[in-house]
Amino acid sequence: MAWALDLDGVVWRGTEGVPGSAEAVRLLQEAGERVLFVTNNSGRPVVDTEEKLAGLGIDAMGGVVTSGMAAARLVSPGERVLGMCGPGCREELERVGAKVVRAERAVDRRVDTVVVGFHEDFDYQGLTAGVQAVIGGARLLGTNDDVTFPAHDGLRPGAGSLLAAVVAATGATPELAGKPYGPMCDLVRELAAGPDAFAVDADTSAVGHVMVGDRPDTDGRFARAMGWRWSLVLSGLIGAGDLPVDPDADTVHDDLLACVRGHLAGQPTGIRSLGDRSTG
Repeated sequence: MAWALDLDGVVWRGTEGVPGSAEAVRLLQEAGERVLFVTNNSGRPVVDTEEKLAGLGIDAMGGVVTSGMAAARLVSPGERVLGMCGPGCREELERVGAKVVRAERAVDRRVDTVVVGFHEDFDYQGLTAGVQAVIGGARLLGTNDDVTFPAHDGLRPGAGSLLAAVVAATGATPELAGKPYGPMCDLVRELAAGPDAFAVDADTSAVGHVMVGDRPDTDGRFARAMGWRWSLVLSGLIGAGDLPVDPDADTVHDDLLACVRGHLAGQPTGIRSLGDRSTG
């Protein structure tokens, strides 16, 4: 059985870990469950995410999956890519053989694809380069369309807000790679099946698997697209006063630890389940 855990709002909030998240992951790993950390944040390299998890007492065991990894599956070796994204996404693009150029070098060079992902140095020069490249014929690829994400000091703009600026200026319709879209679904299915699987059957690989997240629009829709159980935690974007949500969660829990304890005890109902639509 596989568990896909969102990071922002589930395992941590900004620089601070969600209380009990390290214990929850340990319980899953000790129970022999396959744990994947599935995040739409493509800004930091995978090794940095692994180190951040380790700092919270969590061994990722090679299970980090980012929207940058999903986006990289949509580009080809030798493709010229303007990377309006962070180092994590650029690393994944280069790993597959794409030729990643920066904004200051994109003006006089042909660009095949503009990739927009989360990065904290978003500026007017980069936006101009991206807009001009798309108007000039480059396709537009977004790592994800989350407009915000929860941090220790409140909500912050996400990659979707940066992507929206390019869309507004060009009228282009972007391809999207992360949760809840197909490229991330395909990637997670493959990883959930494990290294010993010869093939992944979408009809059978979903049985018993769980997606834990705090965003109905990404995590919930991702779980539904995968055919996985959708467990909502109230430690991030959504609070008890926001219930019910769309898509409706199979279970609702205060946090990841409560979710895991309930599932491992064979009582995964939490605050609310499919059989109980009331809160309390």
